[in-house]
Amino acid sequence: MNIPANAFSVQFPAGSVASGEAAAANLLGCIARHQDRIPGLADLGKSLHALLAPGLPAPRAQTDERTPPLDALIALHEQCAPLLEQAMWSGAGDFHALLADCQAMFRGQEALRRLRGDTRHHFILGIPVADRPLHLKACLESIYQVCALFDYGGHESGSWDKIQVVVSEDSRDDANVRRHIELVGEYRQKGLRVVHFGLAEQYALLHALPSRQRERLGTLLTTQPRDRFYLKGQAANRNLCYLKFLQLTEDRRNTLYYLIDSDQSLCVNRQTDAGEEAVYALNYFHAIDRIFRDTDTVMLTGKMVGDPPVSPAVMAANFLDDVTAFFTRLATLRADEACQFHTLRAQPVGDAAYHDMAKLFGFENQPATFPYACRLAGEHDHLACLNDFAQRLNAFFFGEHPTRKTGFAYGGGHTALAPARTVYPGNYIVNYAGLKYVIPFGHLRLRMSGPTAGRLIAAEIGHRFASFNMPNLHRRTTGTGAGDDFRPGVEADAARVDVSDEFERQFFGDLMLFSTEALVKEVDVTRPFAQDAIEAVVAQKEAELLALYQQKHDAIVERNRQLNALVFDAGHWWLPASEHAPDVAHALRQVRAFVANIDRNFGEEALAWRQIQSAEHRAARKRQIVEALMNYRAERDAWDSLF
Repeated sequence: MNIPANAFSVQFPAGSVASGEAAAANLLGCIARHQDRIPGLADLGKSLHALLAPGLPAPRAQTDERTPPLDALIALHEQCAPLLEQAMWSGAGDFHALLADCQAMFRGQEALRRLRGDTRHHFILGIPVADRPLHLKACLESIYQVCALFDYGGHESGSWDKIQVVVSEDSRDDANVRRHIELVGEYRQKGLRVVHFGLAEQYALLHALPSRQRERLGTLLTTQPRDRFYLKGQAANRNLCYLKFLQLTEDRRNTLYYLIDSDQSLCVNRQTDAGEEAVYALNYFHAIDRIFRDTDTVMLTGKMVGDPPVSPAVMAANFLDDVTAFFTRLATLRADEACQFHTLRAQPVGDAAYHDMAKLFGFENQPATFPYACRLAGEHDHLACLNDFAQRLNAFFFGEHPTRKTGFAYGGGHTALAPARTVYPGNYIVNYAGLKYVIPFGHLRLRMSGPTAGRLIAAEIGHRFASFNMPNLHRRTTGTGAGDDFRPGVEADAARVDVSDEFERQFFGDLMLFSTEALVKEVDVTRPFAQDAIEAVVAQKEAELLALYQQKHDAIVERNRQLNALVFDAGHWWLPASEHAPDVAHALRQVRAFVANIDRNFGEEALAWRQIQSAEHRAARKRQIVEALMNYRAERDAWDSLF
């Protein structure tokens, strides 16, 4: 399907002929390479042939003569993209060859859009960050890669003009603030329009609001003093970021606001024979723009793949199951034989498979255990596998789940929408009207703030709050170790890890979530909630959750006891091996530390468990929850006044 350049019938603007013809030729080549294997491409090739060179002999194709040729060429790119993506994720073809062609095709389409005149949305991205320079670097790098590989809006000026990034600071450590600022400068040099929204600027912008209005917004933003204007919490930092959005917005009708957590990246994971790899296979900005142009969506949320988005406090029971399954199988294998933990076919991890109480969220039961897939490359034995597995155990307390990572599934594509009920705080987008649908109750520092906000928003705007299949890759830890970045609610030293603060916030976050979920089914969310209605729902959900958490607690205690007995009391080969192999002895010390940390955080004497069991502590937390729900409508009205 070679068409000589002088045969093109599409007239590109003067000075842009080369880029226009290059884009058309690239699409021709892409179709020619894959049309024999991808259904539907051959028909697109006929339409493209007829559009570009109608004077050359070709099969007749259906075209709309009323469509300007440049628009028709862009439309053919749009039709080609999902065909390539489906083939890419089906496993039937060469993934990386198809991905390279798909990225090149999108870059060509961008060139054509610039020739026509590009009126698509501008994006302002917000990245709240607290003492996480390594995570921030990975996040910024992913944004840069998506810009470079897909070229949304183009970068003829030397930077991507339709993309702006706000790094919203919340660090306590001055050294980390400096590292964040250095990263902002580094990525500016690469062509990203990045600004650092520092603590002093945040404080000044907040206090530029009239004092009376600021007082009404205290629990949505923050009341912390100037000399301690750090670690305000993810919700307050994100909401302050909105103030910066307002300052940067030039065209309210044509700007979208994209919130990303610093431990997430704009890429997804895929399983290969060599293990998991991260790929830049989703054209986020292109798809999001299309959704907001073609629908009445006000708020859009994606999900996450990779590490679970929940606390270890609600994953401990199933992780103990998987760790026990690993040691049970390891006991049947010889220490010095080739590692057998690569031959296990990875089971697909469904939604919430990592959650001990997935039924609470309407998800069906998953398999009882998921097998561990060894990550070591090259020839190695089970001693090496055990050593590496043991090193990963305590990363669980920082949010990793080595056996139940979620993988990306293409399914029905990227732009199909479904009703949403959860805001994923690290992956959501709003237009200007959507800025008022804020994530509330940040002053309580409870977990589950996104699902709670989602229930309120869904009750208010229905289908205009939607989800789509463009997750971010979530990495709880970086390559240098589990404790290298700040994680609120987790304290750690060489062997001890304390997640009691996070565990306590998880229980009462669940209480807030499920109370809100029940409440919005009974009352009008646009009017103030009555105190008696709130108290009745909270009391009911408290009783239900106490029973569920008791069951989970008992299961964790028993499974931890069984794991300890299996590893240290059953006389398996690793015990005698540890007497003359220092690596094995070290691995067993790490397993013992893991068992001790499970007991310390979730056992009978765990601080958070005692707080959950304390009627006095629960009463104080319930008063906070009731008061927050009673004040929700007034706070929302105050927030809405900003817009």
